[in-house]
Amino acid sequence: SGEVHKFQEGTFTAALDGKPWAERFVNVWHLAISPEGDRLAAEVRLNLYDYTIAVNGSAWKKAYNCVWAPCFNPVSGAVVAPVRISGKWKMAADGDILWDTPFVQLWHQQFNTNGSALAAIAAPAYGRWTVAVDGVPWTTTFSDMVTDLVFSPDGSRVAALAKEGHHWMVVVDGTAWRHDCEMAWRPVFAPDGQTVAAKVQKKGKYTIVLNDRLWKERFDMIWDPTFSPDGSRLLLRLLENGIYKRRIVPISTITG
Repeated sequence: SGEVHKFQEGTFTAALDGKPWAERFVNVWHLAISPEGDRLAAEVRLNLYDYTIAVNGSAWKKAYNCVWAPCFNPVSGAVVAPVRISGKWKMAADGDILWDTPFVQLWHQQFNTNGSALAAIAAPAYGRWTVAVDGVPWTTTFSDMVTDLVFSPDGSRVAALAKEGHHWMVVVDGTAWRHDCEMAWRPVFAPDGQTVAAKVQKKGKYTIVLNDRLWKERFDMIWDPTFSPDGSRLLLRLLENGIYKRRIVPISTITG
């Protein structure tokens, strides 16, 4: 550890199923395995100043000021990662710039199931957070954070959670729901993608918000909702007066 020059020559690698890469890097972070299980991608540090992505030990030809965690396109197999260039963040794929739009921050990217769309949590301006889909940010931004990004099952819609001050809210396709809460959890899409539900905390109790309608019932605890295959009902697990229950609730009961 005292031989700094040896550290800078590279002391870290990664292994897939116990087989380490032959290449060595100054640092290795955030591993991602391809859907087929035969490729491993990671953030790597080439020296004290340059970062890139390595796939099966082979580093991208281009280096950057910094990079964030890579992910695989589930269909094409392309490796995508946010990269920092001249103080701004862009999205790169297999070493080439995919989104040329610069962001103050860009991370937590994910593809929809058929790989046709890519979304990420982004900051188009300092201290303002939103979601960017295929490089285009939502016009609505938030001051504190955006998290729990999720695609609808058909990949056409995107939902996330946002925090503004002390309030949490669900945001769907760039529109923030009017019900702000003390806390909210990852949104859940119905199978057809038309209905969105989330567990929320309101005035110290827990309930469900669905398509921006707040359920009037309150509980000591409630777990994330599960939609029926036809999307007409919710299976709920909840704690009421100290008793654990399961209930099947028609969504019409919540939406009115």
